[in-house]
Amino acid sequence: MLIGGHCQIQTIVAPDYRGFLPVDTAEKYLPVHYAGVKPDEKILFDGKHRCTTNALLRRAGEKSMNILDLEGKSAMITGAGQGVGRRVALHFAQNNAGLIGVNDFDAKRAESVVAEIHELGGKAVAIPGDVTDFAAMEQAVEKICNEVGAVDLLVNNAGNAGADPSKIASLPFWQQTPENWEPWLGVNLHGVLTCSRLVLPEMIKKKAGSIVTVISDAGRVGEPNLEIYSAAKAGAAGFSRALAKTVGRHGIRVNCVAISATRTPAVASLMENEEYARKTLSHYVIRRFGEPEDAANMILFVSSAAASWVTGQTYPVNGGYDFAV
Repeated sequence: MLIGGHCQIQTIVAPDYRGFLPVDTAEKYLPVHYAGVKPDEKILFDGKHRCTTNALLRRAGEKSMNILDLEGKSAMITGAGQGVGRRVALHFAQNNAGLIGVNDFDAKRAESVVAEIHELGGKAVAIPGDVTDFAAMEQAVEKICNEVGAVDLLVNNAGNAGADPSKIASLPFWQQTPENWEPWLGVNLHGVLTCSRLVLPEMIKKKAGSIVTVISDAGRVGEPNLEIYSAAKAGAAGFSRALAKTVGRHGIRVNCVAISATRTPAVASLMENEEYARKTLSHYVIRRFGEPEDAANMILFVSSAAASWVTGQTYPVNGGYDFAV
């Protein structure tokens, strides 16, 4: 647009690189016109010059546009006490989510993330519980619905082997028993079914909603010695595609985000081992481990109105580990 008949400008917003990029790589990703600008500061930019004067912004009659704005929608994020789930919760808070239900089987972890969201000026409530426990998750969903009417955005992030991985055996598949399979199937498949089932009635009433399930590349291309985990993640992806076809007519979108080797508390110490890191990263086109921010960025996008015409899809965030469709 023209200001005072002199130049054509656009309004942009400086990215909050503190949340969206690892701090040590932020500088190389930020365009030069962001240099010295505070995160989230409004900028007027004509391609050569910038002006951050709020008075000029008001004179221009322009408003900053964040296509990832969650528009006050409520959210429930499972396994959000640490790692990717925690980062998703903070991303949502930074992008205008309404009430955020922070789920984790560890109540203290959930409450800690709630405190972080409050510090950001967001709204959040701890909803501790095991996603494999239907009754517990029913109470968690009801807690959100009682306050705001519905869960608008569900992120099925809880994964790995759940609260009690003691039943897992380091045995070849042909020596395992069904008891060894249940931790993988319980969290990664049954937990997804449970939470999706519980949020859908109110989403259908509102004729709107988004469900994003975090799967793994193990579910897309298979992973040796993780047969049951791979099966559970592939099952969650297949369920999501089918559900997308079923509920699309109600204005509800269902998608998956597939991640690969990501630096979360569960594996951070292993990734510090130089030999392990060297061997593992030799399989990645981008030679670094994923960070929780990498996955959270995609989950935020798929949950937002920016992806309003996207459903039934799986988006890999994997550093080029594989290129399978």
